[in-house]
Amino acid sequence: MPLILQAITDKAVNIGFSVLTFHRVKWGLVMKSAIMIAATGSGCGKTTITCALLAAMKKRGLDTRAFKCGPDYIDPMFHKKVIGISSKNLDLFFSDKKMVRESFYSDNDSDISIVEGVMGLYDGTDSADNAGSSYDLACKLDIPIVLVVDAHGMGRSLLAVIKGFLSMDENRQIQGVILNRISPMYYETIKGLIEKELSIKVMGYYPKMTEGCFESRYLGLKMPDEIDCIREQIDAAAEIAADTIDLDGLLSLGYVDQENLTDISGKNIINGQSKVKIAVARDEAFCFFYEDNLELLKSLGAELIEFSPIKDTKLPDDIDGLLLGGGYPELYAERLSDNTAMREAVLKAVNGGLPSLAECGGFMYLHDSIKVDDKEYPMVGAISGTCDKKNRLVRFGYLNIEEKNASFFSADDRKIRGHEFHYYDSSNNGSDATSVKPGGSKSWEAAHITENHWWGFAHLYYPSNKAFAKAFVDKCSACRLNRK
Repeated sequence: MPLILQAITDKAVNIGFSVLTFHRVKWGLVMKSAIMIAATGSGCGKTTITCALLAAMKKRGLDTRAFKCGPDYIDPMFHKKVIGISSKNLDLFFSDKKMVRESFYSDNDSDISIVEGVMGLYDGTDSADNAGSSYDLACKLDIPIVLVVDAHGMGRSLLAVIKGFLSMDENRQIQGVILNRISPMYYETIKGLIEKELSIKVMGYYPKMTEGCFESRYLGLKMPDEIDCIREQIDAAAEIAADTIDLDGLLSLGYVDQENLTDISGKNIINGQSKVKIAVARDEAFCFFYEDNLELLKSLGAELIEFSPIKDTKLPDDIDGLLLGGGYPELYAERLSDNTAMREAVLKAVNGGLPSLAECGGFMYLHDSIKVDDKEYPMVGAISGTCDKKNRLVRFGYLNIEEKNASFFSADDRKIRGHEFHYYDSSNNGSDATSVKPGGSKSWEAAHITENHWWGFAHLYYPSNKAFAKAFVDKCSACRLNRK
């Protein structure tokens, strides 16, 4: 930081102003702060603490944005639907360093951006290194890490845990620690010891709670709408965080030097043609979308029109394409099945050649039926077969997917990256593409692909091959012209 800005910053802190607020009001500068909330492992409380911090920062009147490391859909839904702030995924399997930095920094004038980590700090796509881990992402974004440590049931052993994580921090990204599930009295004792012996700042703590934790189910966290009083829980968590965590310290810790962002030149998007209308299924059953996918479609000239396969009786008027995203159709199988008018409308549209994409839950919806607790519920019927629950995760993890024949893509590179995470499987998964696990250790046939549609279990990340999204929008554009 230039010396004059450092002096201004010091003065702002000394007179009790937030650094960011002082700069914004006094000097008209757009200052950014960014941190990652990571943890020693899954279940340590990083989601609770991240949501509490986001809500607490928002209550201060700060422009706050959220990001999630990895392919998870549900945490961003908490950020967006419950707290009411923008949230998107950052994933180093789907994207390279330049792409994640552009996604994070471009068009981001927030006061504070908080990235929620995934699993343990150093857990990546391969146990042999940090690739794809929260740590890897923090290094590539060049932002400090605040490590959440579950302190329950530990005394001085806390120092050993923290010391171990610091010893692996080659880039010195870990700049602070938050202790979770610890009593206020013991926190005051252990805080000084940690800071003295390990030279790491303890930014605060979150007390052990008997209520207010976020419930889980077989695919991870429950959906925000399913948890009673979720907004009240997060509001209460924000009040606690404001009392027990050094918010001003986090803001100053995450100061972003704008002068060092010379590699951020804006997103590399493909220019679209005239507007095409794409119907997007979005309701309780279909709610898993990568925001980067939707933004890319918009940048290519798509107008996205949301509809509900549960509640609506027909597709939106004058559409040129259809997008059926992931979600939990099995939880709403009866309601989806009972909506015969919508099922028939979707079948007529796709059989009539309307360009369409269907992923995971949307793919399940296109089958003849979904089986839930030994009862089969009729679905759209575009795919001959049924989907039923297995007793384990099916084909879990990241994928490289390649189309076999010259059908959907309009470019020579017919590969796209994706991710699968589901317990349901299909009796007819398709055979028009080959899915390969990273490293090539396992592969299988997947997806139903024609010139006008791509249907499969994998959640696709369109920016990993923008030619895929462009091909879809081009097909929608051709459909629009043919209709006129």
